[in-house]
Formats: sequence, structure tokens, C-alpha cells
Amino acid sequence: MLKKIIEKIIEGSVKNKFLIILFTIVIIGIGVYALSKIPLDAIPDLSDVQVIIFTEYPGQAPQVVEEQITYPLTTAMLAVPYAKTVRGYSFFGLSFVYIIFEDGTDIYWARSRVLEYLNFVSGRLPQGVTPSLGPDATGVGWIYEYAIVDRTGKHDLSELRSIQDWYLRYELQTVSGVSEVASVGGFVKQYQVEVDPNKLLAYNIPLHKVSMAIKRSNNDVGGRLIEMAETEFMVRGRGYIKSIKDIENISVGVDKNGTPIMVKDIAHVSLGPELRRGLTELDGEGEVAAGIVIMRYGENALKVIHNVKKKLEELKKGLPEGVEIIPVYDRSGLIERAIDTLREKLIEESIVVALVCIAFLLHFRSALVAIFTLPVGILIAFTIMFYQGINANIMSLGGIAIAIGAMIDAAIVMIENAHKHLERDRGKKDHLTIIVDATKEVGPALFFCLLIITLSFLPVFTLQAQEGRLFKPLAFTKTYSMAAAALLSITIVPVLMIYFVRGKIIPENKNPINRFLIAAYRPVINLVLRFKKSTLLIALIILVASLYPLKKIGSEFMPPLNEGDILYMPTTLPGISITKAKELLQQTDKIIKKFPEVHRVFGK
Repeated sequence: MLKKIIEKIIEGSVKNKFLIILFTIVIIGIGVYALSKIPLDAIPDLSDVQVIIFTEYPGQAPQVVEEQITYPLTTAMLAVPYAKTVRGYSFFGLSFVYIIFEDGTDIYWARSRVLEYLNFVSGRLPQGVTPSLGPDATGVGWIYEYAIVDRTGKHDLSELRSIQDWYLRYELQTVSGVSEVASVGGFVKQYQVEVDPNKLLAYNIPLHKVSMAIKRSNNDVGGRLIEMAETEFMVRGRGYIKSIKDIENISVGVDKNGTPIMVKDIAHVSLGPELRRGLTELDGEGEVAAGIVIMRYGENALKVIHNVKKKLEELKKGLPEGVEIIPVYDRSGLIERAIDTLREKLIEESIVVALVCIAFLLHFRSALVAIFTLPVGILIAFTIMFYQGINANIMSLGGIAIAIGAMIDAAIVMIENAHKHLERDRGKKDHLTIIVDATKEVGPALFFCLLIITLSFLPVFTLQAQEGRLFKPLAFTKTYSMAAAALLSITIVPVLMIYFVRGKIIPENKNPINRFLIAAYRPVINLVLRFKKSTLLIALIILVASLYPLKKIGSEFMPPLNEGDILYMPTTLPGISITKAKELLQQTDKIIKKFPEVHRVFGK
């Protein structure tokens, strides 16, 4: 029954040659479009679907943060639908809660569910504490990092950090595909009010009254409207703090004589750095400010990086004199190298297959039919990848590389069978009938053979978690390529054979390569058939002997990847001060930078 269906498809394709060729051209066009638009990355994204809740509780010890922030949030998030793991981490003044969802959960659906449960738990948190969601990104979202330096010495670290926070960060967040631009290093500038406790006691003023007075005075207020000379004027009280003097002149209260008590009477006001928990260092030469660009989930990494670099070039024009932006991590190089290497290997493999076809068939136009199925089959695979949302990486392209050799098998066998029929029936039947008979004779068997190879990767689709995310792209592309080859073998291949398999065709027994290989093959096959038991025994011994090296060979989750970047992560004793950490970081960076192979060292 199935054989008859395949034969009817072959006959229908031959009868409707124009439609088959037209459909093939359309498929090629769609494939070229998909190939130009498909997202590019170096490796598949192996990270889980997760949502991060970040909460600041300034000045509080980790134990307090754990009890008042992390624990209430963690217990509330356990009830979020499809959440399989909830992890909480408490630090000095900071709380992180990670909610990891089941595979296949839409990240934006997960974020909306977490927001719902945050509204429910917000009443159990201390007053003034507001949790926020982390960026809609994954663990491999760190695609670009840069340092901001001033080699002239005109700008200090606080000014460099201000350039990052108030200029670069907001502009880069407008780039399509960027989820967040995180600032790190430098000093965050703040107004600092250093209160004298003796003066507070003398004036009988509690500390919270000073804090409330400053908050109350840092505000603009509206006073509705007044009408003058047939015109309305909006009344506004301007009260935002703009300088140290503004803070110094804030009234905290009055003394027993009714004289106003100003902030400057009880405290010293100055500009200073905020307490920091991290720093960045470049090349062992000293501290810098820096920015980390995080890509949004599901975006094209290479495209986003190129747009970020283009935006940075535009922003350089607005930087103060002497300030430079130095790239310290750029994943686009790894992506381009990985894709270029695979592209070269795919082209080389296709050329080798083409040369083998020409050498064995000794008929260029016949070989062209077989070669034609390779690019078309690959384009079909890319089309399905594009619309399924699978990006092009070393695993997905590896699936196509594995499939290339088998994709062309059906076309070669069909062409060779057509050559046999032409040798035997040329002059007895017309050319069209000979080609159709030849394709119908082997077409069904070849189609099902390719279909079996296509289904061979089905067990890979049962893999879960990280191993599934790593190997499924390879299985998908291998399956799509083989399925495309099977479809082409019973549609466009018979049509092309009618036009190209004609002219002088050299018989197999006159091909010198074929004759040599057959002459070398026959003695071997006769020998193994003569000593069947010995052959089986030798094969069994080799199989058993291979078990020992198999046990000793070792294993890795992923093969080594020559990225060109090395992460060095030293560990110190808990409680180390940031001053000592800075000293160790700078010494380490300076030592690493001395190696001639090292171009840049960026420490955090």
C-alpha cells in the first residue's frame, strides 16, 4: 500500500514537472530568507527558565535579611504554578530569590505569576522594602562588557560611574534586544550628612527628625492656579535639593528662643561615595567603572552585540575629553568563529561529496542532480529551524553536518539505477519511461530507508533538562535534513533526472575507479564468507577488548571550547574587606597581564 503511494507521488511529480520546479524555487527562496534571519549563537542556551527577585534592605545583617525578607518571599513563591525549585540567598543588605520553573514554561507567563504572588506577600515585608524582578534574561545573557577609563586623570571614579549610570546605561537600554545594562565598579556619588551626637543631645533633637526634615525638604509641590491679566499661571513650590548648601540650610526645628536650628548647626554635609560591595579593575593598572550588557531572552545574540557596539560608537562623541570605553568581553568573536568554522566544514563536506559523486558516476550532469539535493535539503532544515525558534549554533549546525553524507544516498542510488536502465533499454523505450521505471523501482525502498534514518534520533527527544537543551537542536536539524532529503528523493530528483541524466553514460564496468574497488573488495568478501566462524570470533574479541579503554576514556558534559577567554576565580576566606580584595585583585590581574598571550585582564 505504502509502496503504491510512493510510486504515485513519483508519477505525479514527473507529470507535473513545472509545478514541482516552481515549488522547489519557492522553498529555496523561503530557505534563503530564513537563513539570513535565523538567530546566531555559539552554543545552545542550557539555562533553566527562572525568575529572580532582588530586594535591597540597606544596612541589615544577613541574618536579619534572611528572616525578614528572604524567608517570607521564598515560602510565598513555593506556591507559584509550575515552579519546581525555589532558592533564597541572603547577603549584607541584599536578598536574592531564584524561582526555577519546569521545562517548556513561557518565561513571561512565569514572570507574571511571580508578580501576582509578590503582591500577595508584600504586606509581610518591612515598611519601605520593595522587591523587584531581575531582567528577562537567562544565564548566558551576558553578551558584552566594557570598562570606562580616563587615562588623563581628569575624572575620578565617581564621575566615571556617573557617566555610566546617567548616560551610557539609559542609551544602551534603548537598543533592541537588550534587557538590562548593569553598572559595576567606581563610586556612586551621594550626599552624606554626618550628624554630631553631642549637638543632637544639646538641642534635644532625635535622629529620625533630621532624616524626616531632609526628606520633607527635597520635594516640589503644586499650588493650583492663579489668574492674572486674562492668563492662567500654575503655582509651583520648587524645593528639590541641588547642592550641599541646600541641605545645610534645611530647618530641623527651633531652640528655646525660637531661633531655627539648621542642619549645618548639628551636622557636617559633604559629597562622598556610597558603601559599595563590589569593584572592577583593568589590566592591573587600577580601578575602573564598567557596564555589563544583558540580552533579552530569545534574542539574536550576534545582532544585539553588533547593535550595542554601533550604539557605543555613537555615544563616544558625547563623552568628556579623555574618557574611553574599552571592550573587555565580546561574545560576537566566539559566535562568528564557531559559525565560520562550521560553515567552512559544511562547504568542504559538500565539495567532497560532490567530487565523490562525479568520480563514481563519471557523468557531471548526473552528479549535479545528486549534489542539488544537499543545499535544498539544508535550506528546508533552516526554514523549519527558523519558524520553530531554534538558533544556529555549533550543535544545530552539527546535526546538518552529520546528515550530509546520508542525505545524498537516495539520489545517487536512483541515478545509478537509471544508468543501468539506460544501458539496457535505450532505444527500446523512450527516455521518460526509462527514468520513471528506474525511479519507481528503487524510490519506495530509498524513501523508507531515509525515513528510518530520520527516526533514528527520536530517542534524543526524550532527554530532559540540560542534556535535552544541549542535544535536541542537533536531533531536530538532523531529523529535518533527512526528512527533507527523503521528500526531495521522490519529488524533484526524478524531475531533474529527466532533464540531466542523458547523453553518453559510461557503464559501471568501464569506470576505472569502480573496477579497482570491486577487484579489491571481492577477495575480502570471499575470505570472510569462507571463514564465517573465525570472522565472527575476531569481531567479538575486538568488541570485548574495546570495553577496557571505554571505561578509562573519561567523560565531559560538553567538549572543550576554545573561546579565547579564560575565567579565573580565586577564593578567599569569608569576611575579607573590599580594600584587601581590591589589593589581591590588582596584584592578580598584573601577574596575568604579564603573559605575552594575554591581551586584556578584567577583574570584578
